[in-house]
Amino acid sequence: MADEERLEGALVAGTVKWFDISKGFGFIVADEGGPDILLHANVLRNFGQGSVADHAKIEVIVQQTDRGAQAQQILSIEPPDPEMVGEEDEDWMEVPDGTPFVAARIKWFDKAKGFGFANVFGHSADVFVHVEVLRRYGLSDLQPGEAVSMRVIDGPRGRMAAEVRSWDFVQED
Repeated sequence: MADEERLEGALVAGTVKWFDISKGFGFIVADEGGPDILLHANVLRNFGQGSVADHAKIEVIVQQTDRGAQAQQILSIEPPDPEMVGEEDEDWMEVPDGTPFVAARIKWFDKAKGFGFANVFGHSADVFVHVEVLRRYGLSDLQPGEAVSMRVIDGPRGRMAAEVRSWDFVQED
């Protein structure tokens, strides 16, 4: 984002403490310490995401308000360190080189069950989406109708998302 488009406030790097999509907010812990920083769902949506994983690295513009520190704009989000969320790399699925990102829409997703389904635009077949894939790429939940970019592979039981990103995500080579 260009500097002239940034809001006035302090640049803060930190980690997502937690974010609850049903409550519409969560909190960030600054790397430098200090009080928690409120992260509202609208700020996250303005960045192009509907959720963010706990322990994700985040860079934000923060404003001090009567209610405390609040994130006003997100500049970047990095997925959490796999060790922070308990993932085992050797158990992770391989994505073949050259697998393209495709535009998809979430059909339904149940965070409590840990999975859901999406449809790739122009195709009627369901694509399985597992919560661990979301966490690996910095997301925590998806809403019905939400547009995403994903890499789809053939799994043991059919088509499945191997990578899920915000809808406008473009991989830089």
